[in-house]
Amino acid sequence: QAQLVESGGGLVQAGGSLRISCVASGLTFSSYAMGWFRQAPGKEREFVSAISWSGTSTYYADSVKGRFTISRDNAKNTVYLQMNSLKPEDSAVYYCAAHTMVIRTTAWRYWGNGALVTVSS
Repeated sequence: QAQLVESGGGLVQAGGSLRISCVASGLTFSSYAMGWFRQAPGKEREFVSAISWSGTSTYYADSVKGRFTISRDNAKNTVYLQMNSLKPEDSAVYYCAAHTMVIRTTAWRYWGNGALVTVSS
């Protein structure tokens, strides 16, 4: 069945950059909107960014606008999140998700297992 696998997480110092990726299989990737969510310890999962199936529309949480960029390569069944100017408050487990359309709630159809991103101060 559908599977989403994140990669690229790790430890980075404040002000640094990191790019995480999500490879999808078992679904028609080009037909799905893709999104990124994150969850820090003791906090609820929150929306970070999303991109439409065509890649023509992108969405960002206010907290990451101007710093993060979402993109997708349908030929590679991959969605990316480029994270620049990272802050300690960006530290979280980042989850990749797929859905029939972009929504800002967490009710997305498919989810990856997450990638840990830690930003040190």
